Amino acid sequence: MAEQSNLAVIEGLLFISGDEGITLSDLAKLTGFMRPAVSTLLERLKQKYEHDSDCALVLLKSGNTYRLATKSHLAPVIKHYFEVPLTVPLTNALLEVLAIVAYKQPITRVEIDAIRGVQSSGSLQKLIVRGLVTTSGRLDAPGRPFQYATTTAFLDYFGLSSLKELPPLTEQLTTDDLDGDIFMRALQRKEQQREREEEQGNGKTAKGNG
Repeated sequence: MAEQSNLAVIEGLLFISGDEGITLSDLAKLTGFMRPAVSTLLERLKQKYEHDSDCALVLLKSGNTYRLATKSHLAPVIKHYFEVPLTVPLTNALLEVLAIVAYKQPITRVEIDAIRGVQSSGSLQKLIVRGLVTTSGRLDAPGRPFQYATTTAFLDYFGLSSLKELPPLTEQLTTDDLDGDIFMRALQRKEQQREREEEQGNGKTAKGNG
Protein backbone atom coordinates (compact mmCIF):
# COMPACT_ATOMS: atom_id res chain seq x y z
CA MET A 1 0.00 0.00 0.00
CA ALA A 2 1.49 3.36 -1.02
CA GLU A 3 2.37 5.87 1.68
CA GLN A 4 -0.22 8.36 0.47
CA SER A 5 -2.87 5.63 0.73
CA ASN A 6 -1.70 4.83 4.26
CA LEU A 7 -2.27 8.46 5.18
CA ALA A 8 -5.78 8.32 3.71
CA VAL A 9 -6.56 5.20 5.76
CA ILE A 10 -5.57 6.93 8.99
CA GLU A 11 -7.48 10.07 8.03
CA GLY A 12 -10.60 8.04 7.21
CA LEU A 13 -10.55 6.27 10.57
CA LEU A 14 -10.09 9.59 12.37
CA PHE A 15 -13.03 11.05 10.49
CA ILE A 16 -15.41 8.18 11.20
CA SER A 17 -14.42 8.08 14.90
CA GLY A 18 -15.96 11.54 15.31
CA ASP A 19 -15.96 13.36 18.63
CA GLU A 20 -14.93 10.26 20.58
CA GLY A 21 -11.67 10.02 18.67
CA ILE A 22 -9.56 6.89 18.31
CA THR A 23 -6.51 5.63 20.16
CA LEU A 24 -3.10 4.90 18.70
CA SER A 25 -3.55 1.25 19.67
CA ASP A 26 -6.88 0.96 17.88
CA LEU A 27 -5.44 2.62 14.76
CA ALA A 28 -2.63 0.07 14.77
CA LYS A 29 -5.04 -2.86 15.24
CA LEU A 30 -7.44 -1.69 12.54
CA THR A 31 -4.78 -0.94 9.94
CA GLY A 32 -2.24 -3.63 10.74
CA PHE A 33 0.47 -0.95 10.82
CA MET A 34 3.14 -0.93 13.51
CA ARG A 35 2.61 1.68 16.23
CA PRO A 36 5.73 3.71 15.24
CA ALA A 37 4.42 3.83 11.66
CA VAL A 38 1.02 5.04 12.87
CA SER A 39 2.70 7.74 14.98
CA THR A 40 4.66 8.89 11.93
CA LEU A 41 1.53 9.03 9.80
CA LEU A 42 -0.33 10.99 12.48
CA GLU A 43 2.50 13.53 12.63
CA ARG A 44 2.48 13.84 8.83
CA LEU A 45 -1.28 14.40 8.89
CA LYS A 46 -0.93 17.01 11.62
CA GLN A 47 1.71 18.90 9.63
CA LYS A 48 -0.37 18.63 6.48
CA TYR A 49 -3.35 20.31 8.17
CA GLU A 50 -1.24 23.00 9.82
CA HIS A 51 0.47 24.06 6.60
CA ASP A 52 -2.61 24.00 4.36
CA SER A 53 -4.46 27.30 4.78
CA ASP A 54 -7.33 25.97 2.65
CA CYS A 55 -7.90 23.03 5.00
CA ALA A 56 -10.41 23.49 7.83
CA LEU A 57 -9.15 20.60 9.95
CA VAL A 58 -6.69 20.17 12.79
CA LEU A 59 -5.53 16.99 14.51
CA LEU A 60 -5.95 17.00 18.29
CA LYS A 61 -4.37 14.63 20.80
CA SER A 62 -5.59 13.85 24.33
CA GLY A 63 -3.51 11.20 26.02
CA ASN A 64 -3.31 8.42 23.45
CA THR A 65 -6.56 9.44 21.73
CA TYR A 66 -6.60 11.40 18.48
CA ARG A 67 -9.51 13.19 16.85
CA LEU A 68 -10.22 15.67 14.10
CA ALA A 69 -11.57 19.14 14.83
CA THR A 70 -12.02 22.41 12.96
CA LYS A 71 -9.40 25.14 13.24
CA SER A 72 -9.96 27.71 15.96
CA HIS A 73 -10.40 30.67 13.58
CA LEU A 74 -13.54 28.98 12.22
CA ALA A 75 -15.18 28.97 15.66
CA PRO A 76 -17.60 31.89 14.93
CA VAL A 77 -19.10 30.30 11.82
CA ILE A 78 -19.20 26.83 13.42
CA LYS A 79 -20.94 28.31 16.47
CA HIS A 80 -23.48 29.99 14.20
CA TYR A 81 -24.17 26.66 12.48
CA PHE A 82 -25.26 25.08 15.75
CA GLU A 83 -27.24 28.08 17.02
CA VAL A 84 -30.42 27.25 15.10
CA PRO A 85 -33.58 28.75 16.60
CA LEU A 86 -35.78 26.11 18.23
CA THR A 87 -38.72 27.37 16.15
CA VAL A 88 -37.10 26.03 12.97
CA PRO A 89 -38.67 22.63 12.10
CA LEU A 90 -36.49 19.57 12.32
CA THR A 91 -34.88 18.67 9.00
CA ASN A 92 -35.20 15.16 7.65
CA ALA A 93 -31.60 14.41 8.64
CA LEU A 94 -32.18 15.59 12.23
CA LEU A 95 -35.48 13.74 12.44
CA GLU A 96 -33.87 10.57 11.15
CA VAL A 97 -31.10 10.67 13.77
CA LEU A 98 -33.58 11.59 16.51
CA ALA A 99 -35.84 8.69 15.55
CA ILE A 100 -32.99 6.18 15.62
CA VAL A 101 -31.93 7.42 19.05
CA ALA A 102 -35.52 7.30 20.30
CA TYR A 103 -36.14 3.70 19.22
CA LYS A 104 -32.73 2.18 19.97
CA GLN A 105 -31.42 4.19 22.94
CA PRO A 106 -28.92 4.10 24.44
CA ILE A 107 -26.95 4.04 21.19
CA THR A 108 -23.51 5.16 20.07
CA ARG A 109 -22.79 7.48 17.18
CA VAL A 110 -21.02 4.68 15.29
CA GLU A 111 -24.16 2.52 15.59
CA ILE A 112 -26.27 5.42 14.29
CA ASP A 113 -23.84 5.89 11.40
CA ALA A 114 -24.11 2.17 10.57
CA ILE A 115 -27.90 2.41 10.31
CA ARG A 116 -27.88 5.63 8.25
CA GLY A 117 -24.80 4.91 6.17
CA VAL A 118 -23.49 8.46 6.72
CA GLN A 119 -21.72 10.44 9.44
CA SER A 120 -24.05 11.75 12.18
CA SER A 121 -21.81 13.90 14.40
CA GLY A 122 -23.21 17.22 13.21
CA SER A 123 -26.83 16.12 13.53
CA LEU A 124 -26.23 14.76 17.04
CA GLN A 125 -24.64 18.04 18.14
CA LYS A 126 -27.60 20.01 16.80
CA LEU A 127 -30.05 17.75 18.63
CA ILE A 128 -28.03 18.16 21.83
CA VAL A 129 -28.10 21.96 21.44
CA ARG A 130 -31.86 21.79 20.99
CA GLY A 131 -32.09 19.74 24.19
CA LEU A 132 -33.73 16.75 22.48
CA VAL A 133 -30.79 14.35 22.89
CA THR A 134 -28.17 13.94 25.60
CA THR A 135 -25.24 11.68 26.40
CA SER A 136 -26.11 8.67 28.53
CA GLY A 137 -22.86 7.21 29.79
CA ARG A 138 -20.24 5.36 27.77
CA LEU A 139 -20.25 1.95 26.15
CA ASP A 140 -17.93 -0.58 27.79
CA ALA A 141 -15.93 -1.14 24.60
CA PRO A 142 -12.61 0.01 23.12
CA GLY A 143 -12.48 3.79 23.13
CA ARG A 144 -15.47 3.90 25.51
CA PRO A 145 -17.70 5.79 23.05
CA PHE A 146 -20.54 7.97 24.30
CA GLN A 147 -24.05 6.58 24.24
CA TYR A 148 -26.97 8.85 23.38
CA ALA A 149 -30.55 8.97 24.60
CA THR A 150 -33.57 11.25 24.30
CA THR A 151 -34.52 13.79 26.98
CA THR A 152 -37.72 14.86 28.71
CA ALA A 153 -37.72 17.82 26.30
CA PHE A 154 -38.03 15.25 23.50
CA LEU A 155 -41.14 13.83 25.16
CA ASP A 156 -42.59 17.32 25.55
CA TYR A 157 -41.78 18.24 21.93
CA PHE A 158 -43.75 15.27 20.60
CA GLY A 159 -46.47 15.35 23.25
CA LEU A 160 -45.48 12.03 24.83
CA SER A 161 -45.77 11.15 28.49
CA SER A 162 -43.24 8.30 28.15
CA LEU A 163 -41.23 6.41 25.54
CA LYS A 164 -43.90 3.70 25.64
CA GLU A 165 -46.11 6.09 23.65
CA LEU A 166 -43.74 6.15 20.68
CA PRO A 167 -45.70 5.27 17.53
CA PRO A 168 -45.27 1.60 16.59
CA LEU A 169 -43.03 0.72 13.67
CA THR A 170 -44.52 -2.41 12.10
CA GLU A 171 -45.76 -5.67 13.54
CA GLN A 172 -43.66 -7.76 11.14
CA LEU A 173 -40.25 -6.17 11.75
CA THR A 174 -38.06 -5.63 14.79
CA THR A 175 -35.85 -2.57 15.24
CA ASP A 176 -32.84 -4.66 14.17
CA ASP A 177 -34.39 -5.08 10.71
CA LEU A 178 -35.08 -1.40 10.10
CA ASP A 179 -33.14 1.36 8.42
CA GLY A 180 -33.14 5.08 9.20
CA ASP A 181 -35.93 5.91 6.77
CA ILE A 182 -38.41 3.64 8.51
CA PHE A 183 -37.50 5.07 11.90
CA MET A 184 -37.92 8.56 10.48
CA ARG A 185 -41.32 7.93 8.91
CA ALA A 186 -42.71 6.58 12.18
CA LEU A 187 -41.56 9.59 14.17
CA GLN A 188 -42.48 11.97 11.35
CA ARG A 189 -46.09 10.85 11.59
CA LYS A 190 -46.04 11.76 15.26
CA GLU A 191 -44.58 15.19 14.51
CA GLN A 192 -47.21 15.85 11.84
CA GLN A 193 -49.92 14.87 14.32
CA ARG A 194 -48.42 17.27 16.87
CA GLU A 195 -48.36 20.10 14.31
CA ARG A 196 -52.02 19.47 13.38
CA GLU A 197 -53.04 19.56 17.03
CA GLU A 198 -51.19 22.85 17.49
CA GLU A 199 -52.93 24.34 14.44
CA GLN A 200 -56.32 23.21 15.72
CA GLY A 201 -55.53 24.70 19.13
CA ASN A 202 -54.51 28.01 17.57
CA GLY A 203 -57.69 28.01 15.50
CA LYS A 204 -59.85 27.55 18.58
CA THR A 205 -57.98 30.35 20.35
CA ALA A 206 -58.53 32.70 17.42
CA LYS A 207 -62.27 31.96 17.37
CA GLY A 208 -62.44 32.50 21.10
CA ASN A 209 -60.78 35.89 20.79
CA GLY A 210 -63.13 36.81 17.97
